[in-house]
Order: sequence, then structure tokens, then C-alpha cells
Amino acid sequence: MAAALSNPQKRYLRGLAHDLKPVLLVGAKGITDNLVAEAGIALGHHELIKVKVAAGDRELRDEWLAELCQRADAALVTRIGNIGVLYRRSQDKPLIVLPKG
Repeated sequence: MAAALSNPQKRYLRGLAHDLKPVLLVGAKGITDNLVAEAGIALGHHELIKVKVAAGDRELRDEWLAELCQRADAALVTRIGNIGVLYRRSQDKPLIVLPKG
């Protein structure tokens, strides 16, 4: 399970994610095994990714993002509208140094 992020760490990651474009699109099928695999690959390369969720219902978007985080072993940094920001620290070579806190 991904470690919980503190508020200063989330703030720092939100700043880094500001200029990122979504790399994954969750469509009508929801969270599939292929989507989780792609999220794992993207998180392995970048550590911080944006995911666009194409669901009209807020509860469904939250549910899908929570499921994706759980299955990809990532932490949800923030969700604004239909865009979620996910973070998972690389085990081999961490790219992002999080502030203490």
C-alpha cells in the first residue's frame, strides 16, 4: 500500500503536477486490468501522473480513482473535477524528492 502523504507533500506534488497533461483516460468501462497495468508503467517511469476520468457522476469518479490507486499501489494527491493526480515513489531511482512532513 502506498504511504500516506502529508499536507506539505501533497502541496508540493500539486505544484509539480500543475503543468502535466493527463496520460491515462478512464472510459466507460471503468478500471480494467489493462488500465491498471498502464498506470503502473506510467507511475514507474514518471512517479507523478494525471488521470482523466470520463464519468458524469462525482461518486463514480471518486470510486474509480480510489480503486485505481488501490490496485496500482499509488497515492491520490488531489482530484479536481474529472482529473486526478496519482503518485507512487519509484523503488529503483526516485525522481521526486518529497519535503519532510
